[in-house]
Amino acid sequence: MALPGGGRAVGPERAGEVPHVLYVRFHPAPGEDVYQGLLTLLGELTPVVEALPPDAALADVRGALRYFGRDAAGLAEIVRVRALARYGVDCTVGVAANPLLARMAAHEAHEAHEAREVHEAQGAQESGAVRTVPGDPDAVAAFLAGKPPIALPGVGPATARTLSAYGLDSAARIAAAPLSTLQRILGAATARRVHAWARGIDPAPVTPNAPARAMGAEHRFRRDELDPVRRRRALLTLADGLGVRLRTSGQVAAAISLTVRYADRSTTTRTRTLTEPTAHTPALTAAAYALHDALGLQRARVRSVALRVEGLTDAGLASHQLTFDPADEKSRRLEAAADRARARFGVSAVRPAGFLDVA
Repeated sequence: MALPGGGRAVGPERAGEVPHVLYVRFHPAPGEDVYQGLLTLLGELTPVVEALPPDAALADVRGALRYFGRDAAGLAEIVRVRALARYGVDCTVGVAANPLLARMAAHEAHEAHEAREVHEAQGAQESGAVRTVPGDPDAVAAFLAGKPPIALPGVGPATARTLSAYGLDSAARIAAAPLSTLQRILGAATARRVHAWARGIDPAPVTPNAPARAMGAEHRFRRDELDPVRRRRALLTLADGLGVRLRTSGQVAAAISLTVRYADRSTTTRTRTLTEPTAHTPALTAAAYALHDALGLQRARVRSVALRVEGLTDAGLASHQLTFDPADEKSRRLEAAADRARARFGVSAVRPAGFLDVA
């Protein structure tokens, strides 16, 4: 299929590959115990399940198609029925030949599912809860053609603005652009990834894993937030709360993730591994600020921000690099005193100066 500019879209790496990857998004986000049960449910169909906490998972059902006598979309419907019957959790599912396309299809399915009442009122026969991208290259190109750069998982607002400034405002235009041009705009490594994504290529496999123990918190703004100062205040509030919860439970975190949800309901998630496992609020806050600043949001309309600490372990088993910095030592003593005050008088007894009430 020829594209503007003389390029040609290429779908999955093997032409005509049968869709076999499910991206399952549960909503509302389940609790930890229910989430574990939902992963077990997926494991009844295939052992190749990749947990994407707190509300999603990938499953490679290639080996289950013949056993169940259904295509991947049929298995997706089984997942939906069992999740509702056993846990009362609804889900939307994207079905495709690789994780990238499955994730994008799931996003479309979620949007369609939210408008289910409208579809039913118009006599539609499907709720839109399962969306499939066929495996042939022409179908992949048609699915991707009009998508803006921000719709490609892994492309953040800053990269999307850069691409749009050069007229590369759709996946079709990016796919048609010479790789050398993209490399001058984005740098070699990023250009190769974005060029492949725009053509529907994602070599990453579904990697079976066990979900890391984690905890998270979210702040929803009363109106779409443009002010970066208020967003940072929200992150400070979330990091402080997570730090308290970690220390109270005697745990430390190895990594922290930031998820930003925008006015158009799209999201960006970034994760950073901490220098050392910690429950120290200033360290968590600094990491959250760094993740936020790296997104280069500028004039983005932000609906909510969420922080999630991952890789939790017993604080007694974690090592701590000793320091002779008196400011760090003073900060930790103040934190311990604040924790004692909270334990005696309640969690609101001591708050950061920039605390923002969580909506």
